[in-house]
Amino acid sequence: MNCHQIDELLALNTVTNYGYKKGKPLFFGIFAGYYVVQILCAIFVYGVNSLLPNVMEVMKYIGAAYILWLAIHIAFSKPSTENAEQSASFLKGFMLQFVNVKIYMFGVTALTGYVVGYMSSFPALLFFELVIATIGTIATCTWIGLGVLIQKFYLRHFRVINIILALTLLECIWGMLR
Repeated sequence: MNCHQIDELLALNTVTNYGYKKGKPLFFGIFAGYYVVQILCAIFVYGVNSLLPNVMEVMKYIGAAYILWLAIHIAFSKPSTENAEQSASFLKGFMLQFVNVKIYMFGVTALTGYVVGYMSSFPALLFFELVIATIGTIATCTWIGLGVLIQKFYLRHFRVINIILALTLLECIWGMLR
């Protein structure tokens, strides 16, 4: 599994646990955070290249700790609608994007590997990062739709599915830190 899909796993877990309606704040937080992070990537690539390696190194460990917390939370969570508003908050989805070092790497790599050689103006870099964020949003929506489709199955087999999702997140941490 590609580890910049951590937000998709969280979206899938949220929609199967709480449903689409109660998960909407988290989804909008994921979308908004992803756009903000990609805009930051455009700014970094354009003008702050010298600071990026140090920032990415610190973000890697912060991101790994947050993903570990998510994995533990998902592994031990049970379907419930009692605490849905708090668990599926806009802030939780938004903040996930800031500690997900993979989307920074993806955004910066996409720009430096495929765009900067042809265009290096800030508007061009910003445009391509917004395209990347839109593609990520579509991918997350796909996972949300999948969650809606499997919600009844999930409610019957939530423990096994949650453990699989948590193990997938642990694999992402392993990939980030090696």
